Amino acid sequence: MSELYGSDAYAPSEIAQRIESVGVSKARLPTLPLLMLGVLAGAFIGLGAMLFVLVKSDATLGFAASAIGGGLVFSLGLLLVVVAGAELFTGNNLLAMAWADGRISSFEVLRNWVLVCGANFIGAAGLAVLVFASGHTDLNGGAIGQQVVKIALAKQDLPPLQAFFRGVLCNVLVCMAVWMAMAGRSVVDKAVAVVPPIMAFVAAGFEHSIANMYLMPLAMLLQHFGPLGATTPVSWGGMLGNLLPVIAGNLVGGSVLVGLAYYVIYRRKPDQG
Repeated sequence: MSELYGSDAYAPSEIAQRIESVGVSKARLPTLPLLMLGVLAGAFIGLGAMLFVLVKSDATLGFAASAIGGGLVFSLGLLLVVVAGAELFTGNNLLAMAWADGRISSFEVLRNWVLVCGANFIGAAGLAVLVFASGHTDLNGGAIGQQVVKIALAKQDLPPLQAFFRGVLCNVLVCMAVWMAMAGRSVVDKAVAVVPPIMAFVAAGFEHSIANMYLMPLAMLLQHFGPLGATTPVSWGGMLGNLLPVIAGNLVGGSVLVGLAYYVIYRRKPDQG
């Protein structure tokens, strides 16, 4: 079917098959490489978030320009994951397709998600420590550091239900970016597929759990060890209060609204009803 879409692209039904096959490989990766790739993915997403804050800290930009520009540079994170190779919890929610088809077990799915999510946190928080130590947040007269704290406090104050639904919408777009990247054969193809959905979710203010694992620890470092205090500081409890509903929303958006939806469309056997 790929010839219907041109020689350089896979058809949607072929993408579904590829996503399943990749899901099987991901679910059965040995623990050490899985963890190392997870750490890399957390750091990659953190790099995208770092650039996002740089754009948002520029007070000369209007609201739309700041939102869209921030989303554009944030897409670096997923591009690094897709092209360089890494294990990202939000993208790996698509393992639900291989699970629904009976190709991997519930244990294998949960093992992947738990290990990758934990490794993503180590990579994202580790990058936050390096960025803090580098003095990057002092740029633009300290506006970058101030913006990090402002963003983190807004995330901490976000009502859980809103955080959940913003997580759902975020990962629909993230998993669609991964899905479309699987249609391409070249780096350019993948970049064209990844950037618009990622730019859209960031500009819309949706919640990505792994990006928050970079931003909120960095805000805590700035408040406790840097010049930026706050009447209501970002706390571990506040971060957990954000991450739990956002992770749940990411899971629903990626696994159910993308992975299982496309499984029903393209992969479910006729005799399954």
